[in-house]
Amino acid sequence: MPSAAQRIRERAERVDGLIDVHTHYVPRGWPNLTNESFVDAPWLRIESESDAMIMLGSREFRRVHADCWDAETRLRDMDTDGVDAQVVSPTPVFFNYGRDGEEATRIARIFNDLALDITSKAPDRLIPFCQVPLQDPDSACRELDRCLANGHRGVEIGNHVGDDDLDSAGVVTFLQHCAAQDVPVFVHPWDVDTSPRSARWMAQWLTAMPAETHLSILAMILGGVFDRVDQGLKICFAHGGGSFAFWLGRVENAWHRRHDVVGTSEHPPAHYLDRFSVDSVVFDQRALRLLVDTLGADRVMVGSDYPYPLGERPAGAVVRASEHLDAVTRHKIYRGNAERFLGRLPRNGEQR
Repeated sequence: MPSAAQRIRERAERVDGLIDVHTHYVPRGWPNLTNESFVDAPWLRIESESDAMIMLGSREFRRVHADCWDAETRLRDMDTDGVDAQVVSPTPVFFNYGRDGEEATRIARIFNDLALDITSKAPDRLIPFCQVPLQDPDSACRELDRCLANGHRGVEIGNHVGDDDLDSAGVVTFLQHCAAQDVPVFVHPWDVDTSPRSARWMAQWLTAMPAETHLSILAMILGGVFDRVDQGLKICFAHGGGSFAFWLGRVENAWHRRHDVVGTSEHPPAHYLDRFSVDSVVFDQRALRLLVDTLGADRVMVGSDYPYPLGERPAGAVVRASEHLDAVTRHKIYRGNAERFLGRLPRNGEQR
């Protein structure tokens, strides 16, 4: 009779399709959000059946295509890439954390309900994550509860609210609520600083987003959030956690040498590596090896940033190409860790 370890290895060799924890959607239109105080509200300029432009007032923000809103297009791409299921999260430009709580709640409800229209076409494969008015913790908790009752499986949040990072009291209150509800949280960088230097070469995406993600992990650790929030909190950071894994040694050194000014955490940074996960969308086998070596095989999940052009296609390409990963580790990254993060997934068309 095969041992437990042998059975795990055999299952890993027979790995099913991937679970992709990092994808986004854009509805094909939504009600007019413009009012006297919100003249740069987002709207969608439809250009054809399969093409549109996200507009912020009169400014063009991003060109999008049918894969953002059409479930059939998305499912065909998933089949091509060998993806069993996707977490489908908002596009961060719709967060509107700068609005007042009532207005942001109204906007969140609109997009959250439209997300369910998209994902309901394949409830066993498209897993909706909602957005919340994070600037208003009480409203954020209420909207999360409403969304969970309606079929959402988790929540995507931005990595900061104005100048408040993830260790601010309001965000911690919301994270505690997520932990109590056993709700997975996906953290995505957004609203990055702009300057003439970062306007070149898409530098906001190439440097600012990784830096923002690194900073938000530091806020969770050095800000003492992991000491205050229940250990059951399930939280994952986009884009491989930014530059965090590469600079962990620098952070450790600073914590030990200048703990008087570096953070309020009870323990050194490395103590908290089992408290969060990251996605795998780092585009390089050496970077993936560093993530696994630093965070552990249980803390990395496939992410692609589908359907945006700077994402990874096919999803999981670097994981598949990484010969240094053994079969058990590969299975964990492909889907095992995501199954633990998300909880039981519906199968064969059953209801959530």
